[in-house]
Amino acid sequence: MIPNRTLDRLRNGEATIGAWLGLGSPYAAALLARMGFDWLVVDAEHSPFGYDAMAQSVMAILPTDTTPFVRVPWNDPVWIKLALDTGAMGIVVPMVMNGEEARRAAEAARFPPRGIRSVGAWLGPILHGEDYWTAANDQVMVVVQIEHIAAVERADEICAVEGVDVVFIGPNDLAASMGLIGTSFRENSAWEEAIQRVLQAAQRAGRPAGMMCMSVEEALRRRAEGFRFLAVASDARYAQQMAQDILRRWRSIDRPSG
Repeated sequence: MIPNRTLDRLRNGEATIGAWLGLGSPYAAALLARMGFDWLVVDAEHSPFGYDAMAQSVMAILPTDTTPFVRVPWNDPVWIKLALDTGAMGIVVPMVMNGEEARRAAEAARFPPRGIRSVGAWLGPILHGEDYWTAANDQVMVVVQIEHIAAVERADEICAVEGVDVVFIGPNDLAASMGLIGTSFRENSAWEEAIQRVLQAAQRAGRPAGMMCMSVEEALRRRAEGFRFLAVASDARYAQQMAQDILRRWRSIDRPSG
């Protein structure tokens, strides 16, 4: 099976950097996978990915050194099965609220006897090799998202679940659950305290923690704090920022008249 390089780096105590794919485009997936990211997340929760484009994006990433993940729309074993049947090397599961929900996600991602994932898809063995059925349980990662203040209260039980490889903070939904939507929540001390509580729970359980950052400066600061699975924005954000910068620079120059 294709080795999960991100999992190897995390097990070695390294920090990793990734990004979200939100444009719904396999072309964007192919492009960013060749930029040198450790991992990329095909976002099937908040992006216009249909199943074909999701599978094509995973296949575009697999030949590179970048690890392909799929964020499923919900903690549903059917969606987890479909996402992993594309050949993805991990799933990101949104809005995990407690240890039982984390356990269900981990079991849905593993074949028996460690889980309940159905055996039958043909694409995984074609993309990964005939040892896929026996190797996938040790190579496929489960990333659960803590993104509600009630889940922060249960962070220790979520982090302790066997089969959870990473806990990942969703900063926007966490802020919304705290009544901070529409504010500069990254400057809010209560929000920051919640972030640190998740990090500490993950460290107590020996799990890598991650979160979405909006700049490389923020990601570097979080890495220094101990986070090791860090996303810096998305393909859509990169395109937006580049376009804004081009237009800002163009319009800042006085063009000669007539």
